[in-house]
Parts: sequence; structure tokens; C-alpha cells
Amino acid sequence: MNDRINTLDELLSDPMVKLVMERDRVQPAELRTMLEEKVRRAEDDAPVSPLSDRFVPPAHMIAKTCDKLWLCS
Repeated sequence: MNDRINTLDELLSDPMVKLVMERDRVQPAELRTMLEEKVRRAEDDAPVSPLSDRFVPPAHMIAKTCDKLWLCS
């Protein structure tokens, strides 16, 4: 089994991610927009790497890093 998700489409089509998003009332289009904006900002601050080197981390890693933001808002 491979824990690496290579694209945002793979992340958003993952059945477990879909269930969690539905439970949390997260709209896939809104999440996509937010993540794409984060990528654009990161690209402005860092040298651009080849597309083949980029990947979207697994959902549990995204949730872990955003957990404090969600709890404080």
C-alpha cells in the first residue's frame, strides 16, 4: 500500500477523504481553491521545483498541521 498521494484529484476522490469532508461540511471546490492558493503563495516564497517532485500529503498530515487553526477559530 502506498500512503503517498500524487495529485489533488487523487486526494479529493479518496473515499475516506470524501466521508470526512461530508461529515465536516467541507465543499470539495472550496478545499481545492484553498489548497491551490496555498501552493501559489508557497511558490512565490520558494524556488519552483519540477511538477514531478510535488505531491499532496495524505489527509491525516494536512489535518494535523491545520488542527490548531480549526480549533482556534
